[in-house]
Amino acid sequence: MISTSDFRNGLIIIFKNELYQISEFQHVNPGKGSAFVRTKLKNYTSGRVIEHTFRSGDKVKSARVESRGMKYLYSDENHYYFMDNETYEQAAVPPELMTDTLKYLKEDMEVVIQIYEEKPIGVTPPTFVELRVKETEPGVKGDTATGATKSATLETGYSLQVPLFINEGDILKIDTRTGAYMGR
Repeated sequence: MISTSDFRNGLIIIFKNELYQISEFQHVNPGKGSAFVRTKLKNYTSGRVIEHTFRSGDKVKSARVESRGMKYLYSDENHYYFMDNETYEQAAVPPELMTDTLKYLKEDMEVVIQIYEEKPIGVTPPTFVELRVKETEPGVKGDTATGATKSATLETGYSLQVPLFINEGDILKIDTRTGAYMGR
């Protein structure tokens, strides 16, 4: 059990028998009345964000979530399979936990999987990935002063806006936090 004074961003707690991650919190000490902690909690399974106010000193149960580095192996219609880098054990992850990660996922990619009670609950891709451009309009030479962009489809099927000079076959650096083009 932890107290509200131990809250920090990113902490995972058990609240109403579900896993929630604290995305924001604020200790409030009004001039009249007792102090409280206003929080924004993100449900780990559904992704829904709720706001809840705890009284100062309330106790909540902390969840022990383990992060393991794993390598993506393959997928079938029901699961995505990863191999633990240290023990070589395989983990099957359902597609519901792979929402944003699928845009960047390719074979042999190293990811971090969050595990709670020996079950995967989340997948985090590397901060930056390099992906090949599969399809885009031909590049226009010299038209870079305007900052114009065009659409490009990457090898994973993800589409994003890129500068006009990008061609098919180029390898792009993508920021997985924002989904934006960073360079080639």
